[in-house]
Amino acid sequence: MANPQFLVVGLGNITHPMTRHSIGHYIIDTLASRLGVHLSSERNGYAARTDFQVGEGSVAINLFKPKALMNISGKPVAQMLRATAVNVTNLIVVHDSLEHKPCTISPKFGGSANGHNGVRSVIAALGGDMDFPRLRIGIGRDGDPANYVLGPLSPQERQFWGPSGSGSDLVWRELTRIIEKSLKSR
Repeated sequence: MANPQFLVVGLGNITHPMTRHSIGHYIIDTLASRLGVHLSSERNGYAARTDFQVGEGSVAINLFKPKALMNISGKPVAQMLRATAVNVTNLIVVHDSLEHKPCTISPKFGGSANGHNGVRSVIAALGGDMDFPRLRIGIGRDGDPANYVLGPLSPQERQFWGPSGSGSDLVWRELTRIIEKSLKSR
């Protein structure tokens, strides 16, 4: 029997790496490093796949960074979902959140996009289906949001969310918690 598959997508803008708005991409890079996999360039983004142990079993995890700009990233995410995890509840979206303090993580299951255009694009590409978990990565808020999100991650944020930072442990803990909960509900 094949391992259950999960798709972990980091939203961001390839054209603006290492910015607050692209923290989802940075988290995917961190997860790839942690899992010892290399993200390969594909038509719609950068992807990697590996298996890892969760509890008594093994799951396949697919990491994905869309090449499309944040606000139109839904279509490549939906295409990758169909090619890998298939079930929308096995999609986990990692994205920036102006509503949460920097260096914090806030898991959410389903519901609206809360004004996040990247998440809104994913929901639209999934035909309005909102029943997927998200990891909202706090970036805080200061001044004009459009300018703020395109500002660079601070050295402290890069270290915190990087492969050896405590933020990567938070992401890993939440990710495995989501996957374990999904496996128990089968």
